[in-house]
Amino acid sequence: MEKIPLTERKYIATFTFVTSLFMLWGIAISMGDVLNRHFQKVLGVTLGESGLVQFSIFGAYAVMGIPAGIFMNRFGYKNGVIFGLCLYAIGAFLFIPAAGAESFGFFRIALFVLACGLATLETVAHPFSAALGDERKSEQRINFSQTFNAIGTIIGPLLGGFFILSEVNTGDTQTDLMSVKLLYAVIGAVVLAIAAAFWFIKVPPLHERVSITGKDRSYRELFQYRHFRWAVVAQFFNVAAQGGTWAFFINYAVRYMPGMTDERAAYYFGLSMVMMLAGRIIGTYLMNFISANKLLAIYTSGSIVFCLLIWQTWGWVSFVSLIGLQFTFSIMFPTIFGLGLKNLHDLKEKASSFIVMGVVGGALFPPLMGQVADKFDVATAYLMPIICYVVILVFALRFSKPTQE
Repeated sequence: MEKIPLTERKYIATFTFVTSLFMLWGIAISMGDVLNRHFQKVLGVTLGESGLVQFSIFGAYAVMGIPAGIFMNRFGYKNGVIFGLCLYAIGAFLFIPAAGAESFGFFRIALFVLACGLATLETVAHPFSAALGDERKSEQRINFSQTFNAIGTIIGPLLGGFFILSEVNTGDTQTDLMSVKLLYAVIGAVVLAIAAAFWFIKVPPLHERVSITGKDRSYRELFQYRHFRWAVVAQFFNVAAQGGTWAFFINYAVRYMPGMTDERAAYYFGLSMVMMLAGRIIGTYLMNFISANKLLAIYTSGSIVFCLLIWQTWGWVSFVSLIGLQFTFSIMFPTIFGLGLKNLHDLKEKASSFIVMGVVGGALFPPLMGQVADKFDVATAYLMPIICYVVILVFALRFSKPTQE
C-alpha cells in the first residue's frame, strides 16, 4: 500500500505558517463567547441580545465569503492571508474607541470588522492547506491544521477569563471595560506583526491550480456537484450548533453548577476546548483507518447523545457532557470542509467561499437559543442543536460522496 505523506518537503514552511493561522481565528471566536457574558454583566444586555455578539461575528462570514474568494482568485493565497490579517488587526484596534463609548453597538461593529478578517482567513486557509500536498490527504491535512484552531479556542477563554471576567462589577463601566480595551490592543499589534512576517515567506507553486477542462469554470458548474451543495448546508448547521453551544456555556455552568462563578466557568470553557483538541488529534489519526464521512457520522451521533444528557441537568453528569460535546463536534468543521472540496480541482477556491458563508449559521442560531433560554431555561435551549446534528448525519451518510449532476 502506497504511503502518502501529509505534505511535501517543499511545502513545510508554508504549511506551518498556514496552520498557525487556524490558531489565530480560534482565539478570536472563542473570545467572543467570553465577551457575550461580559456584556451581559457590564452593559446590561439580555441573553437574547447577547446572542447578537455571535450574530456580528458569524454574520461577517456571510458578507465576506464571496468577496474574499474573489480577492483570493485575483491576488493569490498569500495576499489573501495578508488582507485577512490586516482586517483582523483593524477590528481589534476598534475595540479601543468602542470601550471608550461604552456602546454595545460599537463593540458589535468592531467584532464585525474583525470577523471579516477571520472570514477572509478561513476562505483562504482551507483550500490553501488542501493544496499543500496530495489531494488524497486533503481532509486529513485540514483536520491537522484545525487541531491548532482547537489550541486557539483553548487560549481564548483562558485569556478572557483572566483578563476580562476576573475584573467585572467594580461599579465603574470604564474600569470594567479597560481590560477589554488593553487586551484587544495587544491582539491587534500581534496580528499586524504576523501579517508583516508573512510578507517575506516565499510560497512554492501549488497543486490543483489548473482547470481540468483547460478553461476557467463557472459558479454554475460548481453547483452541479451535489456533495459541495450539501457541504454548504451541513456547514451552516454545524456552525449553528457550535455557536449556540459556546455562546451559553458559561450561562449553563453558572445556572446549574453550585458555587460556579463566571471566571471559573470561563476556565472550564477553556478545558472543554482541550476536549476539542483531543477530538481533532484522535480524529486525524483515525482517518488512517476509517473513512472521513463514516467518522463524521460516528462523532455526530455522539453529539446528539451529549445534548440529551445536557438537557437533563443531572449536575456533573450533564456538565461533563457539555464539556464532552466539544470532543464530538471537533472534527465536523474541517471534515465537512474537506469533503465539500473533494474532486473540485480548480473550483476549490470558489467552493471555499460558499462553504465559509455557511458559517452564517453561527450568527442566526445563538439569538434563537437565547430566546428559548429566556422563555424556558438554558438547558432546554441545548435541545436545539440536535436538529443541526441530524442534518450533518444525513450529509455524512448519504450526500458526502463526490457526485456531479
